[in-house]
Amino acid sequence: MADTHSGGCQCGAVRYRITGPLGHSGICHCRMCQKAGGNFGMVLLTTLMDKVEWTRGKAAEFSSTPVTVRGFCEKCGTPLYMHEKGDVNYELTVGSLDAPDSAPPVDEVGIESKRAWFNQIITLPGHSTTDDRTPQDLEKLVCWQHPDHDTDQWNP
Repeated sequence: MADTHSGGCQCGAVRYRITGPLGHSGICHCRMCQKAGGNFGMVLLTTLMDKVEWTRGKAAEFSSTPVTVRGFCEKCGTPLYMHEKGDVNYELTVGSLDAPDSAPPVDEVGIESKRAWFNQIITLPGHSTTDDRTPQDLEKLVCWQHPDHDTDQWNP
């Protein structure tokens, strides 16, 4: 049986499955990826379009350039992909994979827009969520996010 990898949006309205090995994964620092992800950029996975099956729902699209569309969940806003017209690939967001560690980035592009502080991120002190919240506060954090696996139905 071929390798399969699944993913989708935060609310579970849009789900996909990739059949076969994963492609190239890299960090894009371009300003459009910064805006689309609301972050330092995006980690994107190159995947042949014919290897991606949309198993639940369909992404809405926004044309960020005359030749580029960005797919996202219309219900929760999760960025899912970038696609250039005429390209046979999707650039899927690695964070939308159920197992994002299966696609570690191997390079960076768009470094002319790289945030000046990006390389310092790994030097920042770290702590867990439980370090900052009381047990009573943690009880309020009920997760309505879709789990990191396929489900027949999902209604949080």
